[in-house]
Amino acid sequence: MKTVIMGAGFASLSAACYMARAGHEVVVLEKNATPGGRARQFVRGEFRFDMGPTFYWMPDLFERFFADFGRRPQDYYRIFRLDPSYEIVFGEDDRIALPAGAEAAAALFERVEPGSGRFLERFLRSARNNYRTAVERVIFRPGLSPLELVMPQTVARLPQFVFSLGHKVRRGVRDERLRRVLEFPSLFLGAKPDKTPSFYRFMNHADMALGTWHVEGGISRVADALVQLAESLGVRIETRHPVREIVVERSRVCGVRTPQDFFDADCLISGADYHHTESLLPARLRNYSETYWRHKVFAPSAMLFYIGFRGRVGGVSHHTLFFDTSFEAHASKLYDRPGWPEKPLFYASFPSKSDPTLCPAGCETAVVLIPTAAGLTDTPDLRASYFEQVIHRMECLTGERLRERVLFSRSYAARDFVRDYNACRGNAYGLANTLSQTAFLRPKVCSRRLRNLFYTGQLTVPGPGVPTALVSGRIAAECALSRCSEAAAHKTFSYGSTLR
Repeated sequence: MKTVIMGAGFASLSAACYMARAGHEVVVLEKNATPGGRARQFVRGEFRFDMGPTFYWMPDLFERFFADFGRRPQDYYRIFRLDPSYEIVFGEDDRIALPAGAEAAAALFERVEPGSGRFLERFLRSARNNYRTAVERVIFRPGLSPLELVMPQTVARLPQFVFSLGHKVRRGVRDERLRRVLEFPSLFLGAKPDKTPSFYRFMNHADMALGTWHVEGGISRVADALVQLAESLGVRIETRHPVREIVVERSRVCGVRTPQDFFDADCLISGADYHHTESLLPARLRNYSETYWRHKVFAPSAMLFYIGFRGRVGGVSHHTLFFDTSFEAHASKLYDRPGWPEKPLFYASFPSKSDPTLCPAGCETAVVLIPTAAGLTDTPDLRASYFEQVIHRMECLTGERLRERVLFSRSYAARDFVRDYNACRGNAYGLANTLSQTAFLRPKVCSRRLRNLFYTGQLTVPGPGVPTALVSGRIAAECALSRCSEAAAHKTFSYGSTLR
């Protein structure tokens, strides 16, 4: 059988591998010049920047994915654990560097606020149990029914879906800086801590116990690994092939059309933006209306700057968060009253501090990210203003003269996410993981009206993130293979079994 997959991000490449392993003839159609989706790389001379994800969390999920194909991550790339995992700057001479390991983190908490170390130990034990429940019982579910979540492990944790992460943290820790350390991972879930279900504390286990890792050469090396694996399984990847039309006959997708060619399909899996994919279908064949999408709560978009510095930058770690302004004011501009923050929080990655392969000797690479509300319109003047602000604040907080050492910079924001990824409202992280957008309440993997159309990626289950994208691809492939095997029962094919 022939499977066409739209997009070549992590979820699409994952689905392609599983479909090819099952014996399907698979072609992946990518609109951009290189595969990898948001994990593309920007190269300027000897400088290399990850354009999207920069954190490598949940290494066990990467290991599980490659093990499904008899491989290991180290067959393709090398990772090493960062210590400190990251540093949060709250002001001049006021910063917390989170050490690697749960015990070291508890000791740090205890030094800052007596009694908080014991709270963190209890909190992380619960987080570890939640992580096991999530990985073993929840995230591999296709989100087709609420009954998928009805099991002793989740019923016992029902209050954690009612109370928020922020509520739990603030009951146990008084120091505002330590609260920010525990609430920081919720940023990856795309919601305010007081809107994120407490069950998601499992992200703190991923953060403090499983650790923050770096991929030598950048996260794009993981995308390269998936491409190598997919091609070794017989997957064909066509870049610069944007899908312009999904062709439907008799309530089934029969193929897709790009500017170059028509690709017939027995099965279509879209890892492209869900809303964009549905825009290629007649309204009567879509899962969701425009009204549905207007009422969804999106995780933030982002304004990014890729900067090459002459000389090494002091006073920063590989991952540094600048929380020297009001968290509440910025969060309000993200979710309550969407708009451009006057004094934004921002995150800066200096990967060349750990990986000298990313820039020329004696230089530094930096990726600066400002979370912004989805759906905003940015301008060149706005980008220039924010660039000057973050450079000025980094100078003040690090004591380094930076502006005169900028060799070059490139900005990337909402309209670029729309142009490059067809991202709905220019989002960078998908849908916020609020209670009303969790598990079976997320957009469905299976089309309700076209039996051979399936969706994968950050807008479906299990949610945003690189390791969860690998899971999403597996879920979509399993759903597709299940339906295809049902259809195959009524046909005779010459190429053997659909499933292995």
